[in-house]
Amino acid sequence: MSGQTLTDRIAAAQYQLTGSDVATRVCKATTHEVMAPKKKHLDYLISATNETNVNIPQMADTLFERATNASWVVVFKALVTTHHMCIHGNERFIQYLASRTSLFNLSNFIDKTGSHGYDMSTFIRRYARYLNEKAYAYRQMAFDFTRVKKGADGVMRTMAPDKLLKAMPALQTQVDTLLEFDVHPKDLNNGIINAAFMLLFKDLIKLFASYNDGIINLLANIL
Repeated sequence: MSGQTLTDRIAAAQYQLTGSDVATRVCKATTHEVMAPKKKHLDYLISATNETNVNIPQMADTLFERATNASWVVVFKALVTTHHMCIHGNERFIQYLASRTSLFNLSNFIDKTGSHGYDMSTFIRRYARYLNEKAYAYRQMAFDFTRVKKGADGVMRTMAPDKLLKAMPALQTQVDTLLEFDVHPKDLNNGIINAAFMLLFKDLIKLFASYNDGIINLLANIL
């Protein structure tokens, strides 16, 4: 598949008719084109999260709706867009995700349209689990491990022992879930999974930094 499909154009037009620019941009970021979400659409959505008059629940709900599509391309791009918003958008976006009782219900997702669909469906299921865990960890701790300050005066290094004992298992679970994505070089064969891999790689570096800070704090309290 290359280029926007008729379905993509109709979906975008439907959102335009409702007057929702944000929903239209979500739709354009999650087309059937086998390529990463376009930067111009992601930049628009990031900017929108900082606007007080933007409906964050509507933005998130549109992404959830796109993730119910039958096409692995649309679903994967919805997950990549959501992850990108968690990292670069205003914190109130992930706060909303954390406030929901359920997020991506993709444990049984499979695109049977071809072998590539089968292969990518595996990574979609794993990716959705990680994003769900990321939001759940935020609900537990009221902060994102990847976004907090690191180092000697960082959050994990200065955390009280009782809270640290709660934080470390949550952090460990998030790291474990991320590593379960388990992608290999041969699987990085399209722009969408490549975009997901880069976002996960950057998260992993930040999670390890937080974990390291937590271990240093834990040892300081033991010794």
